[in-house]
Amino acid sequence: MNTTLTALEGFRVGHWTDAEARTGCTVLLAPPQGWVASGAFLGPAPGTRETALLAPEKTVGRAHALLLTGGSAFGLAAADGVMRYLEEQGVGFETGFARVPIVPAAVIYDLGVGDARVRPTAESGYLAAQAASSAPVELGRVGAGTGATVGKYLGLEHAAVGGLGSALVEQGGVRVGALAVVNAVGDVYAPSGELLAGPGRFPGARGWGLQAGTNTTLIAVGLEAAVSKAEARALADAAQAALARVVRPSHTPFDGDAAFVLSSEVAGRADPLLLTALVQEAVARAVVSAVR
Repeated sequence: MNTTLTALEGFRVGHWTDAEARTGCTVLLAPPQGWVASGAFLGPAPGTRETALLAPEKTVGRAHALLLTGGSAFGLAAADGVMRYLEEQGVGFETGFARVPIVPAAVIYDLGVGDARVRPTAESGYLAAQAASSAPVELGRVGAGTGATVGKYLGLEHAAVGGLGSALVEQGGVRVGALAVVNAVGDVYAPSGELLAGPGRFPGARGWGLQAGTNTTLIAVGLEAAVSKAEARALADAAQAALARVVRPSHTPFDGDAAFVLSSEVAGRADPLLLTALVQEAVARAVVSAVR
């Protein structure tokens, strides 16, 4: 039974992983018509591409894929390969002269845990897109989560392994999925309060050695319910808030968290309060699954 994001209609996921260099990328593919998409970006130094288009007032209404990648800003080059793959499939925004795929992207900083000279490239993004399927999402140290670490407030030498997680929740016939790449300053806790990953000694933290932009949790939330871009933006805020349930401390001055909300619109509208609750539950479960 598939209990990950790809159980939803209109979502495929593929990874490219370099286990030796401790980096990789993960691609989410939309149906040919794309998703209604928006996002929320917090922290002092998020690494992103094409995210300005996701603001509700922007005229481009859909995204055709999402790239989550390691390699810091270098890894954004992998989006070129995703665009090339989609162009070959005839997918993109019709401009009259060419179809232009819209591929938002966000990165984590993993250069300090593997080989900093190896980063995802355009070819890596192409291969991840080519591998995308509706099979259950592979979890853990894979794709964009390969070099992820958590609990870094005492220094990288005290950090725990992060990773990539995914979860699916359902209530009243409404389904919401989430995928998370967890590379946070803070520890990861179960909703029950159990420490899952990290030193668990935050009172002794020393933040002066941390660098802004080197810690990030990336979230992709999938919906089947129809939403507007403005509603997707509000749900992305809810996804960010969910991090505080399972990452402690969350949203620090050294984190650059990104949350995307993507709707395939294959179902009708759903109660907005129910959607908010399910988004937050799915995100919390996805973060926990990344380190279990």
